[in-house]
Amino acid sequence: MLRLEGVEIAQGGFLLRADFEVVRGRRTAVIGPSGAGKSTLLGAIGGFTPLREGRLLCDGRDITDVAPGHRPIAMLFQDNNLFPHLSIAQNAGLGIRPDLKLGAEERARVAQALSRVGLEGLDARKPGALSGGQQSRAALARVLVQDRPVILLDEPFAALGPALRQDMLDLVQELATETEATLLMVTHDPADVRRIADDVIFVEGGRAAAPQPAQALLENPPPALRAYLG
Repeated sequence: MLRLEGVEIAQGGFLLRADFEVVRGRRTAVIGPSGAGKSTLLGAIGGFTPLREGRLLCDGRDITDVAPGHRPIAMLFQDNNLFPHLSIAQNAGLGIRPDLKLGAEERARVAQALSRVGLEGLDARKPGALSGGQQSRAALARVLVQDRPVILLDEPFAALGPALRQDMLDLVQELATETEATLLMVTHDPADVRRIADDVIFVEGGRAAAPQPAQALLENPPPALRAYLG
């Protein structure tokens, strides 16, 4: 279980408040207007943005002051964050060891992850030699090798075409189900919510609301969400 207790995140004149829990194994979409703080919320959960107030707990453990790399959390950013001078196998391997000094078992984990996301045989290629969809898969492989119980996705597939985007969402859903991971995904598209989300966190007006069942919320949205969805 992921728990945000009395959390306040401040950046300049911007303030976001959150107080809720996310049940283990649920797939939760984070939606709301541009600039509302969706990415800020995920950044705080991942440890990249400090809290002004409150605590963050995962399975009862206080991780408020734990460094990002030591949290039980893996995060996939909008730009995939691949290093152009490294092969995709090396990029994935960074999820295990930043110094890339991998043993045989760890290299096998990387190979298995690349195969799982459909990149078997492409391990020596650099990101620049891959399509946009393949780059997204390589970034997803790095998340997969980390084997963390919580996965954060900050619109990593926003630049992909509709068909490829749906394929990636289906792959994420499949992998999250297999690993029983808790998933939080920022998206602007209600179709993404309908496709894979169990719950929705609506971020608006300086507040991240507690998760609500996705289907019921989309069928009968409150006024602020109805205005956002149009």
